[in-house]
Amino acid sequence: MTAAEQTDVLVIGSGFGGAIAAYHLAAGGAKVEVLERGPWLEGKDFDQDYLLGSSYTKVFDFVAGDGMSLLGGNCVGGGSVVYFAALPRAPRFVFERHGGIGRRMWPAMIDRDALDPWYDRVAEAIPARTQDWNDVSYPGGLWAAACAHAGHTANPVPVGIDTSTCTNCNWMMAGCRFDAKRSLLFNYLPAAIAHGTRIRPLHEVQYLSRTDDGGYRVHYNVIDDEDYRVTVGGGVIDAKLVIVAAGAGATPVILQRSEPYLGSMPHAVGRYFSGNGERLNTAVFDEDRVRDVLGLTGPGGRPYGAFQIGKGPTVACWDYLDGSRPEYSRFSLEQLYFPPGLGTILAQAPGADAPTFFGVEKKKMLDQWRNWLIIFQMTEDDNEGVFGPPPPTGNAVRISQQMLGRGPLRYNPTPNTLRGWAEADAACKDILERDGLAKVAPWTNDVVGAYTVHPLASCRIGDDPATSALDDRHELRGHPGIFVTDGSAVPGALTVNPAMTIAALAERAMPGIVEAARRRGIEVGYGAPAPDGSTAGRRGVRDLLPGLVRG
Repeated sequence: MTAAEQTDVLVIGSGFGGAIAAYHLAAGGAKVEVLERGPWLEGKDFDQDYLLGSSYTKVFDFVAGDGMSLLGGNCVGGGSVVYFAALPRAPRFVFERHGGIGRRMWPAMIDRDALDPWYDRVAEAIPARTQDWNDVSYPGGLWAAACAHAGHTANPVPVGIDTSTCTNCNWMMAGCRFDAKRSLLFNYLPAAIAHGTRIRPLHEVQYLSRTDDGGYRVHYNVIDDEDYRVTVGGGVIDAKLVIVAAGAGATPVILQRSEPYLGSMPHAVGRYFSGNGERLNTAVFDEDRVRDVLGLTGPGGRPYGAFQIGKGPTVACWDYLDGSRPEYSRFSLEQLYFPPGLGTILAQAPGADAPTFFGVEKKKMLDQWRNWLIIFQMTEDDNEGVFGPPPPTGNAVRISQQMLGRGPLRYNPTPNTLRGWAEADAACKDILERDGLAKVAPWTNDVVGAYTVHPLASCRIGDDPATSALDDRHELRGHPGIFVTDGSAVPGALTVNPAMTIAALAERAMPGIVEAARRRGIEVGYGAPAPDGSTAGRRGVRDLLPGLVRG
């Protein structure tokens, strides 16, 4: 075996949790290496097609489990490159949720007030701009009009997009070719590199073991840049401290595979997985009713016919995010452009008696694709996902050369989760079918189970060692010097897009991680400004620092 390389800090993954950790530790003086299993692409590399081997298949990881499938980022920058840039903050009630364990899931130290200064730090680095109605796509405007007609409010979603350079091309999900999306490629990652961080794409971490001096050895494979099933090399890196931020679908797999070398993992590693309660509905609008009921008109006499025009999620109804409502009855309804492909298969013909993948009803629906509106529902679930034994390598058994895999997640929705889905479905139907505006049907779960683009909680923080893998400072219980800062650390469903909360939690974890790094012999300090040099966020959290370190 090749001799082990040496570094102070090894970060696994370059999404929100990994990029933020890499920046702060490097800016503080530590030697930092980042291993990312996906490729490193930039604006000119993002193709606007769905061909195998294009950027679309390279930068995604679609893993089908038993009852649940996960869609995530697989590239430098992680989910920030392929998400729709929606950056809302989690509602206040989320932090008081009990979920399936019957008591508060979140650590006592964290509620909305405690997290707000850390949200502010993220917003300084990734400006979350609330769009006005001139920025909103036509489908978003139609959703808002339908909500108003039904007596509900709807508002543009705060986004990390430079609207002055956005071309409304609707390829945001495949990476922004025009550099309008403020992904991590434009803030934390270049700032980390400027402070000496080395990022290695196509490096897939397999497991961790211990070194004789109390540090950790990270074992990785180098994968082929065209066929992710092929390994073209490998190696090991020794580090005094490790940040695991590979995503909620991969972080627990890496830790489970490490158990023979590190010793027993906390019970909650690979348990309590949440799909953020996500579900999709498709409405097929009647052009005449859009004109007659909503009073909308459009070019060529078509009031709508605009599914393909615009951006990602632009308008959301948050009326059901009311903390006084019972748990599992709180959810958001967000207009979403989901591109053709998997969505064409899973979207169901309204009124059909059974799932329709082909036939007259499905053909008629597909012929009306310009009149579709997709509503993305984020509800409260019961954290019922469990990861089984890890595959031989990686986070999944690869089915194709890119993108597709079969993973070890098992998910069987509880009655609570099913009730939450049903209530969100009913609300969506009530809004969109009033006065014959549209016909609505939820996507089927019969093909790939339930599905999520925001996997959470598979290695979560908490106060109770029986139900949380990490303490409230994100350190892995029983394994000092290993921290987890990605979506797997979030305790449960957030009812909104989670990027802002994942990032805020990672920012909050950094003072404690820096202190732990010092105890492990790393010369590092905490106190870097935002990546662009702004300091307001740093001043805003100054008084919180004493409560976030152990020594």
